[in-house]
Amino acid sequence: MPDARMPADAAARLPPDVRRLVALRAARSLGQGAQVAAFSLYLHVLGWSAAAIGATLSAALLVGAALTLAVGPSSDRIGGRRRFLLAYEGIQAGAALLALATTQPALLALAAVLGGFGRGANGSAGPFGPLEQAWLALRLPPAQRGRVFSINTAVGFAGMAVGAAATALIGLAATPPWQQMAYRGIFLLTLLGALAGLALLAGLRELPPATSGPAGGAAPSPDPARRAAENRDLRRLVAVNALNGLGIGMVGPLIAYWFLLRFGHGPDRIGPALAASFVLAAAGALLAGRLAQRHGLVRVVVGMRLAGLVLLLAIPLMPGFALAAACYALRAGMNQGTAGVRQAVVAGLTGDDRRGFAASLQNVSVQIPRALGPVLAGLMLHAGWLTAPFLLAALCQAGYLLLYARFFGGGDDRPGPA
Repeated sequence: MPDARMPADAAARLPPDVRRLVALRAARSLGQGAQVAAFSLYLHVLGWSAAAIGATLSAALLVGAALTLAVGPSSDRIGGRRRFLLAYEGIQAGAALLALATTQPALLALAAVLGGFGRGANGSAGPFGPLEQAWLALRLPPAQRGRVFSINTAVGFAGMAVGAAATALIGLAATPPWQQMAYRGIFLLTLLGALAGLALLAGLRELPPATSGPAGGAAPSPDPARRAAENRDLRRLVAVNALNGLGIGMVGPLIAYWFLLRFGHGPDRIGPALAASFVLAAAGALLAGRLAQRHGLVRVVVGMRLAGLVLLLAIPLMPGFALAAACYALRAGMNQGTAGVRQAVVAGLTGDDRRGFAASLQNVSVQIPRALGPVLAGLMLHAGWLTAPFLLAALCQAGYLLLYARFFGGGDDRPGPA
């Protein structure tokens, strides 16, 4: 597995705010990993149906998409990214406290929607994640973005692996009253991550927004040709991400629940299996960052995700839990490992003045169709169609790869976006 540590001299050369943002991702990722591994299982223990679980996860994704669309573009104009991130950590802390305090369905659903429980954001700030992406892109030269974004992604997946592995302890509490209390430990991890995030943000300082030109006057008007090219690329990004998001939503948010239905295992087996998938995703992120330096960003995305597509189709065909979990973990390394590289592609589609907008569009165009996935998959699982979600997801992913290569492959002769 590639070395997950950034060389000390390379880390020292990064701006202090970049290092703190990476640490912030690590703090959040523990709770997010635990949520992915055990939140849907917790709802099942409480007696929720597959349709209700899917609908709750979808609602959380839709609310997150709406917030992303509202917040990201405004940060390009007014700045204040740190304030938004502080608000996010406060909301996370409040949602975790509410989930710790009650099992009442309406209140628990409210906490899930506010906290984005179970969505697996890889340690990012959920709907405010584009603010972090824009902040990192502003502070990094283009040649560094692919590698640092990939390292940032790897840190998030490594933390999620630790959080998912910790859910195996839930299996030690076999009787229902104690089991429910054990499941609530996932919200304690989320609370601790939010408190650590608030502490990290307290000492973080951001650059002022770029609202003036070099001489301190008004910002220069954008070049019409450049703006037209940016708009074309952003429209293409929305099109490909719609397919990608639907494919992700059909499988990712409910994979722990699918393992439960298909093989009858609980968190003691599912938690470590998902932890392995996050470890491989972290390794894949580091591998993708290195390969992109030699082969170009888009080629790496298409090649690795094509391998992930084959593994996706293999998962429901496996006769046992170990083989299915192995295919899922390998697929995570191929698919999720490209997240940082894909962020670097998006960072190069626009200038600094629209980077928050581009990152927001990237997230929203994935999140909205992704929000449909848990509802559709939940209904299929409720009907006993355990293979159908994987087939539909594979169809979406195939279309995504074809369009991604066609739309963005032409500029893939350089190691990083300009």
